[in-house]
Formats: sequence, structure tokens, C-alpha cells
Amino acid sequence: MFDSYASTSPDSLLGNLGAAAKRQLVWLLSAAIILALLIWVPDQGRATLNLVASSLTETGPFLILSILLSAYATASGADALIARAFAGSPAVMIVMAALVGALSPFCSCGVIPLVAALLGAGVPVSAVMAFWLASPVMDPSMFMLTAGVMGWQFAIAKTLAAIGLGLLGGGVTFAAERAGLLSSPLRKTSGCGGCCSSRKKGPEAEPVAWAFWQDSDRKQMFRRRFVETTVFLLKWLTLAFVLESLMIAYVPGELVARTLGGDGIGVIGMSALVGVPAYLNGYAALPLVHGLMEQGMAGGAALAFLVAGGASSLPAAIAVWALVRPPVFLLYIGLALSGSFLAGLLFQGWLS
Repeated sequence: MFDSYASTSPDSLLGNLGAAAKRQLVWLLSAAIILALLIWVPDQGRATLNLVASSLTETGPFLILSILLSAYATASGADALIARAFAGSPAVMIVMAALVGALSPFCSCGVIPLVAALLGAGVPVSAVMAFWLASPVMDPSMFMLTAGVMGWQFAIAKTLAAIGLGLLGGGVTFAAERAGLLSSPLRKTSGCGGCCSSRKKGPEAEPVAWAFWQDSDRKQMFRRRFVETTVFLLKWLTLAFVLESLMIAYVPGELVARTLGGDGIGVIGMSALVGVPAYLNGYAALPLVHGLMEQGMAGGAALAFLVAGGASSLPAAIAVWALVRPPVFLLYIGLALSGSFLAGLLFQGWLS
């Protein structure tokens, strides 16, 4: 009894509380920022809550779809089947991943659970990166909306940029893989948990159980994966949207317009850099960029802004940082920026 009492000493309790606080640090940080805003800047606090709620609601359907697909692939064992499908020629797999990515309807946040599932299944990072970069930039509905707002020429250029970004990302990542720079891409503490790589791969892999709900263990795996991934994304995206609301409130739109006005290589590069933190979402960004173009923003700069923001928005970048190891994260950001800059440069040359 005395040993049991000793195990719950004040030092032990403080240690447990500290460990619990560390695990919930992201939630606590978001709550602290919102509480501080509600106390000292009530209007901005309410605006921040509204933006977080609306952003999660808008991205919710795509997030739920991708989480369900990811959990289903893990529970059914289809992740091993997918990994075997990517065991062919790296060049062919990169091309296919870029093309499929350009047609998929996932935003830069919604694609993250699929990325985690593919990496956990053992799919080469090069093919995953090609899909990862191309998917958020363009999809069929985005193509039609872009054509309606920006014109067919711009819509075609953005589609080619999405595919080209995927090909560039896949090729550069393949070279980094060959050099041994990208082993174990996922963090051990990511939302993938231990279930991403728990199944056997290769010839001894378990057979795929498409109707996984008939097996109690697989049902439990599905629930665990769904809950872990949902909590992981909600935690990091909530913080990201809180920070985004502060950026929108305290970074004047006129400053962005002045920074991105004009033409030239420097403006295209600045548009790619500004595109990541200043980007809202693919649908809201189109009228914004169209307005900037009417104020003198060059077409190449506009494309660079849209591609960079689509491939790696601020919320997505924060979630990706929590998901993958630093070398993969830095490569992802570097490819998004350099690829969008190159796309803008080529488009500007086409227009000239």
C-alpha cells in the first residue's frame, strides 16, 4: 500500500501532468491564442473562431473522404496491394502519380491522410511526392472554375503546371532516394501511429479483405486509424487556421497587392514565396488573383502564386511538418516553391 502511495507522490503527479500537457501542447496553444484574443481583442477572437469553423467545414468533406480511404486501405490490407502496384519502373510510376494527382479532387490538407497511408504502405517517396504535389493544384471542377474566372489559357497552363510540378517533384525525390537521403520518411509520433506499417509487405503479406468489417480485429484497426488520423489533422489544422486568421487580420491586402504588382523574374519569385502563407483556398484565391491581375499583376506571377499556395498552403505545411521528418518536409516545401516559380516563369515567357 505504501509503495502504491509513493507511486502517486506530488513529483509523480507533476510528471504525469507535464507529460499530458506536452501531448496536448498543440491544442493548448490554439486555445491560449483564442482565449487571449477573446479577452483583449474580442472582435478578432470571434472572427478567428468563425474562420476556424468555416475552414474546417469547407475542407471537412475532403478530409473525411481521404481519412476513410486511408483507414480502409489499412484495415483491408489494400495498402500492401497499392505498394506492389508501385513496384514497377520508377519513371512510369512518377508519371502515373502526377497524372492521377492532377485529376484527384483533394486539397493540400485533404491529401495528407492518403500520403501517410501510401508512405506507410511502403510506396516509394518519389511516386508519393509526385501525387502529393500535383493533387492540390488542379482537379476537374477547379479546371472549369479557373477557366470561367481566369480564361481557358490560364486554366490549361495551371493544369500543365500541376502535372509538371508532380513530374519535377517525383524526379528530384527519386534522385534523393537513390542518394539515401529519404529513409524512414514518416515521424514516429505522427498521426499515422503504429498501424501504418504494422502489416507484412511482399510475398508474405496477408490477403486483402475487402469486406474488412467481417473481421473484428480489422474493424478495430479501422476505428483506431480513423480516430488517430482525424484527431491528428484536427489538432494541427485548428492551430494552422488560427494562425491564418491572424495573418489575414494583420497583413493588409494592399501590401500583398503592392508586393505582387508589376512583372519580371523578381515578382514571379516573390509571388511563389507569398503564395504559401497568403493563400486561402483554391476557390477563394481565384477572384483575389483575378483582382490583382486587373491591378497590374503579371500572368506568370499569378500562376506562381496559385500553384505555390495550392501545393503547400500554410495549414497543409503545418500538418505536413507534424507528419514527416524534416528532410522530407524541406524537400516538399522546396519543390513547391521552385516548381511554382518555374511554372510562372514558363507561363510568362509563353505570354510574351
